[in-house]
Amino acid sequence: MDLWIFGGLYGLLLALLLTLLVAVLRRPANSSEAVLAAISSSAERTERELRRELADSARGTRQELSQSLATFQQTLLRQGAEATRSQNAQLDAFAQQLTLLQKLLTDTLAQQVLGLSESNARRLGELRATLEAALAQLQQSNAAKLDEMRQTVDEKLQSTLETRLGQSFKQVADRLDQVHKGLGEMHTLAQGVGDLKHLLTNVKTRGMFGEAQLAALLEQVLAPDQYAEQVVTRPGSRNPVDFAIRLPGRAEDGAPLWLPIDAKFPNEDYERLLDAQQRADAPAAELAARALELRIRTEARSIAEKYIEPPHTTDFAILFLPSEGLYAEVLRRPGLIEVLQREHRITLAGPTTLMAMLNSLQMGFRTLALEKRSSEVWQVLGAVKTEFNKFGEVLSKVKEQTQTVLNTLDRAQTRSNVMNRALKKVEALPEPEAARWLPELAQPEALQAPDAPDAGESPT
Repeated sequence: MDLWIFGGLYGLLLALLLTLLVAVLRRPANSSEAVLAAISSSAERTERELRRELADSARGTRQELSQSLATFQQTLLRQGAEATRSQNAQLDAFAQQLTLLQKLLTDTLAQQVLGLSESNARRLGELRATLEAALAQLQQSNAAKLDEMRQTVDEKLQSTLETRLGQSFKQVADRLDQVHKGLGEMHTLAQGVGDLKHLLTNVKTRGMFGEAQLAALLEQVLAPDQYAEQVVTRPGSRNPVDFAIRLPGRAEDGAPLWLPIDAKFPNEDYERLLDAQQRADAPAAELAARALELRIRTEARSIAEKYIEPPHTTDFAILFLPSEGLYAEVLRRPGLIEVLQREHRITLAGPTTLMAMLNSLQMGFRTLALEKRSSEVWQVLGAVKTEFNKFGEVLSKVKEQTQTVLNTLDRAQTRSNVMNRALKKVEALPEPEAARWLPELAQPEALQAPDAPDAGESPT
């Protein structure tokens, strides 16, 4: 609005100026100064009036804007207060509705729970009555069946008892016959034991028995080339040891290093000792034990003199006792083992002890063999490593060639796909007509050639 007023006043001023200019131009020249002075004063007056009107108009506009803003602010505040009151009223109404709904739900749930409880109570009562009736009927049925089963069991027990008693008496009679036969066999076995005892009274037979047991142990643990039988361990001697173990060490002339093992079975002294112990005769048992100890010392001295000859043999030998009981009695003598090892360099061994020694020696043999072959294994591994590096180079070349072939196949497959897409719209010919047009591909040898294309399939 101010702009329109300002524009109108400005236009009025221009019109007034034009009028004055026209009037000045029409008057003579002597009155131009007066006219110019009048125009100047009129223009200044008009300018002052315009400025005053513009200031009044701006002041009025500002007052109107301030009043409008105040009115708008009051309107906003009034609407916000009304909206707040409306929302509070709605919230209060919603809270009252929620309270009523909650109370209604609580009452409904309480009624449903009460009805469900009454229904469950009725059903439980009916179920309890049904179960009690079924249990009573089941008890009556079980009592009747138990009576029938008791009668049946009594009858079967009577018949079974009579049958079993008859069978038991028959088995007892058969067992008595078997016992009688067993007694006869025991009598025969006692005679055989007596014959064996009589056989073992022979020194040569006892020696053969000990050698046979020693041979069985050596054969069970060692390889055939790891021990020998009836070996002369001392050069120039004519006394061969029963068995000797070939140790890995060798002399300068290439001769093997032997470990002598000789079997001894002093059964007479051991039998006298057992007899004295059974009779509880302490003096006789002590005399028999001393005699056994003296016999073991004598045998150890004999073995040391006949078979131990370092460096052809080890500096000790093994005295093998083929009976565990005999070996235990010898171990029971105080200081006997230490004396044999210190004076005669003899180690006692029973069947179990010798088995442990042989197992230890076998493990030692294996360890030495592994140590000897370790250098060869390392050399073989070095050669394998060199060849493996060459194999890696060859494998990389094969991989490159294979990758080239695969790339070529991929390109060929791509070209084949392009040709197939191009030939989709082409109608396939029947096989006879296709063979007439392509006779080379119709031949069986051409179809079986590895580089020939498959003419039987038409790209459709």
